[in-house]
Amino acid sequence: MKLLLPWFWGELSFLVSWIKKRRLANISFQVPMFTPFKKMGLSSKVENAEEDDSSLLDLPDLALESILDRLSPAALCNMAVVCSYLRDRCRTDHLWEKHMKHKWGKLIGDAAYREWQWHVATSPTLLDQSKKKRFLESLSGVWAFSWFRPELKSSSHSRSYFQVDSIMAWYLSLESGKLWFPAQVYNRENGHVGFMLSCYDAQLRYDSRTDTFQARYSPHGRRTTEENIQWDRLRAPPVDTPPHVLHASDCLNDLKPGDHIEIQWRRKKEFPHGWWYALIGHLEHCDGNEDRCRCHHNDNVILEFNQYTPGSRWRRMVINRKEHQEEGNEADGFYGGIRKLYDKEEIAKWKRLWPAQILG
Repeated sequence: MKLLLPWFWGELSFLVSWIKKRRLANISFQVPMFTPFKKMGLSSKVENAEEDDSSLLDLPDLALESILDRLSPAALCNMAVVCSYLRDRCRTDHLWEKHMKHKWGKLIGDAAYREWQWHVATSPTLLDQSKKKRFLESLSGVWAFSWFRPELKSSSHSRSYFQVDSIMAWYLSLESGKLWFPAQVYNRENGHVGFMLSCYDAQLRYDSRTDTFQARYSPHGRRTTEENIQWDRLRAPPVDTPPHVLHASDCLNDLKPGDHIEIQWRRKKEFPHGWWYALIGHLEHCDGNEDRCRCHHNDNVILEFNQYTPGSRWRRMVINRKEHQEEGNEADGFYGGIRKLYDKEEIAKWKRLWPAQILG
């Protein structure tokens, strides 16, 4: 078997190509005979297969599972239409969990998972098979899946291809751009000066043709949509706080000069909060010497937004660590909850987004 597997991988691309051609020609699927497998003398699991033919399914379960585990999502989907046995094997959750984590793991958080659960619970595809058929048709553009449309001629096939609450269905819904999900966008509006070093909640959907995203923001603000957003400007929400809700700050007593933080800020009370990057600074009477600094014992905490020039009204903000809630005014906006950054990668991400020039 160890000698056969390297040969098989060399033939796998041919197998997938052969499958697609046979499918387009409306020829019933039967895996071609390979002489090395035939010598093994194993019986085929494919129904109605000729007695003398050996197939991919003659492999032991462990070997077949190892092969399927190494297939890409597109290859898994193509393999799934060979026969009902491979269809069931290729759509199992444990095969798709790896692909979901690899591509979407850093962007899909708890909020996005709840959105998917709500989508499944309220999806008409669970109630109406004709609408379920249209749902499957909507996925046919992903990786140019030529096998979606022929299968849909039979409602029984559309019902059995995959379960709508499976990880495979979730992955394909994200990949096709049919599912909008919550995430956050750094420097919204393509780095507009008014949003530099901020991160705002948005509803996103993926465009597989350009490998970018479209965002829909809250209706309040300068613009409600943005397109062509790259992966490196996105993140999953780090805390489970809706954008219109004040975050409960649990780090105020620990803040000291040099700490990296994010703080909620919004222009007006009816607007959603965005998360803004800042540093904890020294009080005015402190010379910054670590041995003499007592700023962390003072009730007042200095927030520094160093992307703005010294003297700018946006450069510094003072809060009281014992009494801080949401504070501000209509002219300068409202400062809300604070989260302290401990993760080095989070901090490095903000530094990579630092503007080329200091803002006025």
